[in-house]
Parts: sequence; structure tokens; C-alpha cells
Amino acid sequence: MTLWQPWSLRDLVAELVSGRTTPGDTVARARARIAQTESALHAWVALDPCPDTTGSSGRLRGVPLGVKDIIDVAGLATRCGSSLRADRGAAADDAAIVRAWRSAGAVPLGKTVTTEFAFFAPGPTRNPVAPGHTPGGSSSGSAAAVAAGQVPLAIGSQTAGSVTRPASYCGVAAMVMSRGSFPVDGVVGLSPSLDSHGVYAARVSDLALAWSALTGAGDAGVGEVRPPRVLLWSADPLGVVEAEMAEAVGTARARLAGAGASVDDLDPRAEEIVAGAAAAHPVVMAYEAARERAEELAAADRLSEPLARLLRTGAATSGEAYETARRTVADAAAFVAHLLEDYDVILGPAAPGPAPEGLGGTGDPILSRPWQAIGAPVVTVPGLRSSAGLPLGLQAVGRTGGELDLLAVSGWIEQQLA
Repeated sequence: MTLWQPWSLRDLVAELVSGRTTPGDTVARARARIAQTESALHAWVALDPCPDTTGSSGRLRGVPLGVKDIIDVAGLATRCGSSLRADRGAAADDAAIVRAWRSAGAVPLGKTVTTEFAFFAPGPTRNPVAPGHTPGGSSSGSAAAVAAGQVPLAIGSQTAGSVTRPASYCGVAAMVMSRGSFPVDGVVGLSPSLDSHGVYAARVSDLALAWSALTGAGDAGVGEVRPPRVLLWSADPLGVVEAEMAEAVGTARARLAGAGASVDDLDPRAEEIVAGAAAAHPVVMAYEAARERAEELAAADRLSEPLARLLRTGAATSGEAYETARRTVADAAAFVAHLLEDYDVILGPAAPGPAPEGLGGTGDPILSRPWQAIGAPVVTVPGLRSSAGLPLGLQAVGRTGGELDLLAVSGWIEQQLA
């Protein structure tokens, strides 16, 4: 396998099931890939020196897993990309989500790079597709590790755009789970009403296999999906979508309609309601973050300016402003749920454009904010590229709790975009 080529989870599981490889050999292969590429990628904070495969069982038995460094893994420190936690000792227990992945058979190899407390200050990770461009954030290490083929599966978290945007920039698939799908104990969060789990893999079909293994649900049968009913989201009221991303959305429209899908546009009123949820999101996030991260707020002089500003803004936000924002989000959630009674997915841009040049920022999360605010599941669908060859991901939004159907439809969309 060549450098920077993603590792197919489906192919690996087939090898493991057939006995052509073993969990121990697979973990050794992942560690070798990391050794070959990590000096250029910087996706990992720490590796488990002796990952245990002896008790591995479940459908993902022996599959190497990367874990974002705000999520506890027993025996490894959780440092959250911050000097404030540089001296933290190893976690005594796995986070609940890590226990769930272990039960499915996955083997955590170590901790992947996160931005500081999963906000904006970037870590050292480079984008495998374009090393001079940001990999996004905050789950930068997990996205890059999958895009580079270091591991076939990695987990992250999303409070604003921390899973969707890195997947779009790095050209891989990702899913943000419906909020509340799994407990968040053992995760250093920012905003309790917004924090969600996420997972990365090479393709949507790999995500479907991972979800099936994690939950015990049936396979998302991409080949059995009828051409879906798609509601296309332009995000025009937000004013951030770049020309090449808008062109990519147009390309998607033509290909999906040509393959038999029903494709309609989100009407202007709906666009404005979604934009309203996007505007309410940062109010909720700042207010909750100031309280969730009160210990860090007390040491704001040791934080990056963006994080310190977020916490100070949240501390100064009134309860009335917070409740108003929460009502806006609740109204938008009810409106979107009503829309999805007649459509299978809402499809739109996953990021404003391709990954911006430079490593000093992580890009704009605004296009993920409305869907994260309402707690819907989202799949980032890879496949399209800019004129310079950089990935342009689309995001498919589904019904809350409807991950299996969302994965099936997203897999069908991915086939048409490939």
C-alpha cells in the first residue's frame, strides 16, 4: 500500500474473518505504517506500547483504532492538546465509547492529536492530501490517521464542526452520531447539549460496517437502496460557501438526479431557519463551555486566545440569551424533523471549500453548526475534488436515531459521486 492511501475497513475485516491475517499481525501492520509516516504527519500524541489483542472479540476483532486525546483510554494520559494537562497521569478506565468499541473488537492503538480542548488552537498534524494545508479540527489527528492509512478506523468528537470539517478536508468518510447515542463519560467535553461522538473511515461503506459492529444493527445495504429523496441545502444565507464547493454541490445534484434520485431545493424560509440555528449554536456553546470548563476559565491566561475568549464570552452571556438560543435550536430541530418526514436526507456542503492553506488555523465550522445544534446524525461523503485536486466533502443529514438509513443513503450518494 502506498503512502497516504486510506486503509479499507471492509477489506481488513474480510482478511481477519478468513484467517488471512490475525489481530496481532494487523496491529503490527498498523504500527509499522505509523512508524513510516508519522514523522511527516504528526497525527499521534501517544501510542500504547503493548496494545492487547488477546481478549479481542466481536465483528471488528483485531481492527486498529485511533482515539482522540480528549477521550480516556485506560493506561494513557488524556491531555486535551493543552499545557494545563501536561502532567496528567494515565486514565484508570476507558471512556464508555472506548469500551463500546472494544466490545465490538477494535483495538485502541493510542491517542490522536486534538486541538486545545477540542476548540480552535491547532496541533501539529498535517493534511495527508496536501501537507501545507490544514487537516481541520478539532479531531485533526483522527482524520489524518485514517486518510493516511495508518489505521482503518478512528474516533473523534464534535461540538461544532470537529468531525465533519476534517473529513471533508482530508477526503475521508465520517459520521457524527445522533446526540445521546452513547454516554459521554470519560470524554472531556465543551458543551453538554452539543457534544457528540464521531467516527472516521475510508468510505461510507466502511462506516456502515463499523456502525453495525458497534451497535449490533443490521448492515446498511447500499446496493438495496432505491434512489433517495434528497433535499439540497445551499447554505447561501450564511455567505461562506466558496465557488468550487458550490460547483461541487451542483455536480452532486446533476449526478444524483441522473441516477434517479428526487432532488429538491430547501426553500428560502427553510434556509433562514437553518441559518438561525447556526447563529444560535455559538451562544449555546459559549455559555455551556464557560461552566463545563470552569477550571480552565480560572486559568485563562494559560489558554490560547480563541479558547480564553470563548470561555469569557460564555461567562458574560446571560441566562436569558442562552434560553432564547436554546428555543431557536428547539424550533429548528422540530422544523427539520418535519422536513425529513418527506425526504431521506438533507445534502449540502460539509465545509466552505477545500482545506485552507497553512497550519495556523483549522477552517470555519459554521456549516456544521446548525446540524450539530439540533443533534442530528451527519455523514460526510467524500468523492469530489477541487480544480487543484483537494477534497470537497458533502454532508448528508438524517433523522435523529436514523443512522442505519442515513448510512445506506449516504453510501448510495458516494457511489454516484465516485
